[in-house]
Amino acid sequence: MKARSGLSERKASCKWIIILCLLSFGLGIYITDGFARTTYSSGHLVIQPRQERELQVVSEDWDAKKKYGREKDFFREVSKTHEAIESLHDKMASLEVELRTGRNPKETYPADRKKAFAVIGVNTAFSSRARRDSLRNTWMPQGKNLQEIEHKEGIVIRFMIGHSGESGNIFDRAIDVEDTRYKDFLRLDHVEGYHKLTAKTKKFFTTALSLYDADFYIKVDDDVHVNLGVLAETLERYRSKPMTYLGCMKSGPVLSKKTSKYYEPESWKFGEDGNNYFRHATGQIYALSKDLASYISINQDALHKYANEDVSVGAWLIGLDVNHVDDHEMCCQTPECTSRARNGKICAASFDWNCSGICNSVERMEEIHQRCGEANLKQIWKLSYDNKTKEVDNFEAKADM
Repeated sequence: MKARSGLSERKASCKWIIILCLLSFGLGIYITDGFARTTYSSGHLVIQPRQERELQVVSEDWDAKKKYGREKDFFREVSKTHEAIESLHDKMASLEVELRTGRNPKETYPADRKKAFAVIGVNTAFSSRARRDSLRNTWMPQGKNLQEIEHKEGIVIRFMIGHSGESGNIFDRAIDVEDTRYKDFLRLDHVEGYHKLTAKTKKFFTTALSLYDADFYIKVDDDVHVNLGVLAETLERYRSKPMTYLGCMKSGPVLSKKTSKYYEPESWKFGEDGNNYFRHATGQIYALSKDLASYISINQDALHKYANEDVSVGAWLIGLDVNHVDDHEMCCQTPECTSRARNGKICAASFDWNCSGICNSVERMEEIHQRCGEANLKQIWKLSYDNKTKEVDNFEAKADM
């Protein structure tokens, strides 16, 4: 009995051992699998934030580069735009006037207008024959030289004059004869008169524009000495500048007394007594670029005429975006031009302020020309002025024959 009981107990013990082993094995697998899942999960949780941070850094760097690139492109475009504006700024005013000219049905210029660099209109009167001759014998070319300086250098020089109030008047006939002889007049559709100088100036610009397509239009009085070479060099400096108003700028008092030579009937428009005019070029000589001359020609009927011609021209231009050039080489006094010439600094134009021109110009023009004229004029223009008198004498001899 004891033997059978012992055998039965051993079988039970083996059975429990097997069960316990299976349970231990299963428990081990369960614990190991859970630990592995926990380890993977923990590793994933550690790795994911690191990846996100790296991606964020890369993303931020990319955004920064894109932003820098956009800013760089933006400033590059701004720079290009600024350069374009700068390059177009000087052309806009001229273009505006040209557009207005093109739109104005009254302002149609002939297609065969002559090209020129400068058209110089020398203001003169019927009674100023002696003054004209004093210029012809000094700084103003004659005959072939007048044509040569026009064709080779683009400098057109003419005495500008209108007509009398009566057709066929003796003064008109005298100018006809003189013009036939010298061929240096620009005839204007204008009735001559001292107090009509402003209207005459308008007609000069209009007539000159209809005949010549020039860069500059210059008005000069017939008692002023001019050095053409220096004047041309002065104009050349402003050839690319639109809306140029070149001369000796002044601002004199507005004279309200009727006894004054330069009495201004509309002095009240300039404010209280004792006020000065706005800055404007003195009337002895000044130059306008083509666009400004065109502006005056187009609007001539609407432009108000004051008593003084130089004030009127300044008034017409004061409201525009004009390049006022104050060049004192265009208004040397006669003693000053002599000292400057000795030092090799030739003036473009010379006259005496107290006479509003060269005092006693007929008698003194030759003297001023010798003292203040361009010694190397022949070299500048490659013209010979030695035979001017001979050419005129030959013309007179042929005319008499």
